[in-house]
Amino acid sequence: MSAAKLAALIEASERAVVFTGAGISTESGIPDFRSPGGVWSKMKPIMFQDFVASADKRREAWTRAFNGTAGWTGRSPNAGHDAVARLVAAGKVSAVITQNVDNLHQDSGIPDERVIELHGNASYATCLDCGLRHELHHLKPAFVERGEIPACRACGSIVKTATISFGQSMPEGPMARAEEETLSCDLFIVLGSSLVVYPAAGFPLLAKRNGARLVIVNREPTEQDPYADLVLNGEIGPLLSSIVP
Repeated sequence: MSAAKLAALIEASERAVVFTGAGISTESGIPDFRSPGGVWSKMKPIMFQDFVASADKRREAWTRAFNGTAGWTGRSPNAGHDAVARLVAAGKVSAVITQNVDNLHQDSGIPDERVIELHGNASYATCLDCGLRHELHHLKPAFVERGEIPACRACGSIVKTATISFGQSMPEGPMARAEEETLSCDLFIVLGSSLVVYPAAGFPLLAKRNGARLVIVNREPTEQDPYADLVLNGEIGPLLSSIVP
């Protein structure tokens, strides 16, 4: 019955937004952040200020990136990602706002311009000064074989994976785009987010206050469940596959 209600809400919607967290990607084998066995239970986050100030911290961060310690890359989209991609292709979903850094929405076929990454992307790197993009497979050999910490090939400055680290400012462009999409939608669907990390977790309530219907799909209850029009606790892939043709 609840799945049928979600299907009806999607059918009635003219402009939906999907908001995804770690829970959609755990079904692809990517660990979440905060639960027992999650990323931060296995290793301490490296603060942005420490990364910039310390060559040793940069070396530690790049070692993690290249040996796959965090486990954020190298997986394939699952049924949940594929169902969201079908909703985007059908014109039902105008944008996917994601807290994830795994690039799986793009890998599922959603165009880059439809994916708004609030916490960046772990599948490539950027220069902190000039912003030039660097592909990880170009940086890896010099680090692994000669121990050279990546530096920008254009300006020589510090290069970092394109994720937003603890202590780093939220990206202004994606935050502005996320707010615009949130205020323009009539249906806001949360998939796999615990909704505890702000400011990102503020978007569902913003949508609700602006008159949109709010749906939350997550394994565990969230603090925002009382405000939702529909709450579903369970696996995302099987649920969406059953209602998205």
